[in-house]
Amino acid sequence: MTRNLISRVRAKGDAFSIGFAIGQASASGFRERALGTEQFRAVVRWRGSDYLKTLESAARQAYPRYVREIEGIAAGLGLDFETVFLWNCRGDLRLPDDVSPATKALAATGCTSLLMPPQGDGPAVIAHNEDGPAELLGACLWVEAEPDEGPAWCCFVTPGVMPGEFGLNEAGLVQANNNISPNDLQPGVPRRIISRAILDARGLDEAVEILKRRDRASGFHHNLGEAKTRRLASVEAPASGCVVRGANSPIAHSNHLLSQEFEGLAQTITLSSRNRQVVVDRLISEGLPAGGAEAVLFDETVYCNADRHGENSRTLATSVFKLFSDRVEWRLHAAPDDRDTLVGTMLIDFSRPQSI
Repeated sequence: MTRNLISRVRAKGDAFSIGFAIGQASASGFRERALGTEQFRAVVRWRGSDYLKTLESAARQAYPRYVREIEGIAAGLGLDFETVFLWNCRGDLRLPDDVSPATKALAATGCTSLLMPPQGDGPAVIAHNEDGPAELLGACLWVEAEPDEGPAWCCFVTPGVMPGEFGLNEAGLVQANNNISPNDLQPGVPRRIISRAILDARGLDEAVEILKRRDRASGFHHNLGEAKTRRLASVEAPASGCVVRGANSPIAHSNHLLSQEFEGLAQTITLSSRNRQVVVDRLISEGLPAGGAEAVLFDETVYCNADRHGENSRTLATSVFKLFSDRVEWRLHAAPDDRDTLVGTMLIDFSRPQSI
C-alpha cells in the first residue's frame, strides 16, 4: 500500500511570500491531482462571471491581505489568479446540473470532528478527520508559517487551497472545519477567506465575531478551541446565520446542520454524513472507547478508506489537538497504521491580546 505522505512546509514573510511558498510546495500535486477532476472542470465554468467578480470584490474589500495570499499561491503554482481564486471559491458556487452524481456527492461530503472538554486539570481536545477527494492522498501539506503580520500558525493545506482547513495559532486558537451544503449561497465573502481570517484570530470570542458577519457567501461548521481558557465551541455558520454551541460534554459533528434554528433551511445530507453522525453520537453516548479520540475517528464507518462503499472520498489526515492553558500539543496521523506522522507543540504567546 502506498503511504499517504504529508509534506511539512515552512514559510515566512508577507502574505504574498507565504502564499508563494505554499503554491510552490503544492504545484505538482495541484497539476497532477486537481486539474483533471470533474469538480475542477465544473468550477472553472464560472470563469469571467459577474458572480465570481462579486465574490472577489467582497473578499478584497473585507480581507485584502488574504487575497494577496491567494495571489502568492497562484504565482507559486504558475497559474493565473482567477483559476486559483475559483478553486478556493468552489464551496461558494453552485455546481451545474450536468455534473455527475458522484461529483455532487463528493462536493457535499468531508470531515468528522470531535470536541472533548477538559476533565479536571487535563486538556480540552479537538480531534478531526479531514476528508476529501481520493486524488489528493499524498499531495497535502502541513504548513508552519511566521507571517510579518498576525500570529504564527500551523495549518493543513490541500493543493491550491489557502490555509484554513484545520490548524492552530500562537494565540492558542484551534480551528477544524466540516463541510456543510445548505441551500443559502449568496454573494459575499468566500468561506475560505473567512476560515483564513479565523486562523489569525487572537481568541475564541474574536473567531465567533468573524463568523457572525452577515456578508458571508456560504459557510462551514467550525470546531473552535481556546487553549488559555480551554473553552470549546461548535459553530454552525451557513451564509444565513450562525449558531454557537459550547462543548460542556463531548460532542461530534459530520457534514450537515444539526441546530434546530436551521430546521427550515434546505440542505444536502449525504448517506455518509448521516451514518457517521449516528456512529459518533452512539460512541459518545456509550462513554467513548478506550482508545479515545482516535478510536472514534478510526471507526470503520467514520474513517473514509477505499473499502467503504467504493466512495471517492478519503480521509486525508487525522488530527488531535490537546489544549492546555499555556500550549497546544498536536498530532497528525496519515492513516490508522501510520500514526504520529507529524507532531509538535505550540506555546501560547501571552505578550499580545488574546481576544477582542
